[in-house]
Amino acid sequence: MAERLLEVEDLVVSFRTYAGKVHAVRGVSFAVDAGETLAIVGESGSGKSVTVQAVMRLLTTPPAVIERGRIRYGGRDLLALSEREMQDVRGREIGMIFQDPMTSLNPTMTVGRQIAEGVIRHQKLSRSAALEEAVRLLGEVGIPNPEVRIKQYPHQFSGGMRQRAMIAMAIANRPKIVIADEPTTALDVTIQAQILELLVELQRTHGMAIILITHDLGVVAKMAHRVAVMYAGQILEAGSVDDLFYRPRHPYTWGLLNSIPRIDAGERKPLVSIPGSPPNLIDPPKGCPFAPRCPYAMEICVRRMPEETPVPPSGVPLSEAGAPETVGRTAADARSSGDADASHRPTAVRKTGRSAAGAGHTVRCWLMHPMAPKVEPPIAAGRESRV
Repeated sequence: MAERLLEVEDLVVSFRTYAGKVHAVRGVSFAVDAGETLAIVGESGSGKSVTVQAVMRLLTTPPAVIERGRIRYGGRDLLALSEREMQDVRGREIGMIFQDPMTSLNPTMTVGRQIAEGVIRHQKLSRSAALEEAVRLLGEVGIPNPEVRIKQYPHQFSGGMRQRAMIAMAIANRPKIVIADEPTTALDVTIQAQILELLVELQRTHGMAIILITHDLGVVAKMAHRVAVMYAGQILEAGSVDDLFYRPRHPYTWGLLNSIPRIDAGERKPLVSIPGSPPNLIDPPKGCPFAPRCPYAMEICVRRMPEETPVPPSGVPLSEAGAPETVGRTAADARSSGDADASHRPTAVRKTGRSAAGAGHTVRCWLMHPMAPKVEPPIAAGRESRV
């Protein structure tokens, strides 16, 4: 059994703004094991980057506030560490590849010096030895003529080369976990493929775990072992990459998969999109955040967020038919008629006691309730074409 490296439990992060309190991350839990890749996927604004920045303690406070939760690594709660102790974790234990290397790299320092700084800090090497290590690292990530490149500045690198330099900085001290926050954003398709192949090769060589933040399901299919689907600051579904592509159970996951363009769809078939917009997280909904956009939403979906529920094995139906009226009514009915008597509500789905994305296939959806109407998931684009 793989070693458990990181556990995030019930993480809650908010931002104080002039418009009000933004509930950016709302009770997120997940775990990462040695050598695996966990992908956290979702549309822009779902809380993916805020979650991993909270793990690294990189959020500016204020306006950010980590209200609740535990982030356990190596038997310690990272939220309880002093800033000095946390500096020993960043880079040495957990590395990070930022979304935009042009704004992450210091334009006034050579690339070699920026890599060497982290090596000197954590490995206590001399400056000359650290620069030699920087040359080796640039060569390892595929940058030609590294002896020349270490003396150059970020603006002298192409976009792909800057991202390779960021990867070199992230792996310089052999961390056990590397967080890759949208590592292929703003790169062309060819360079994206090269960067992903590099990450896979480095993971194979060094045995590190990767937390991959992305909205690109093609990247997920290529790299991930497990996937957590985030929406409006919450994880709605989590499981293996095969679970999410071949046996998705949340309507939001269905929508994401159906929005993937199909090369064999024909010229006249329009692209599929999810109607509506994400909720305002200054005033987040009490129930499922996806309910206003969900074609399968019921009255209970608007009122109450379901607990994390294990998905039954393949071949077992989502739920049984014959739901009572209260469970089967739509969200539109609920909004027009108001709340019904609490005695007619189905009991809450039992809590599994497992961290989301930590083990098995789990989902937070009232369609999993035994009294919910039977719903067959639509055929999702990409499930047949995944490689």
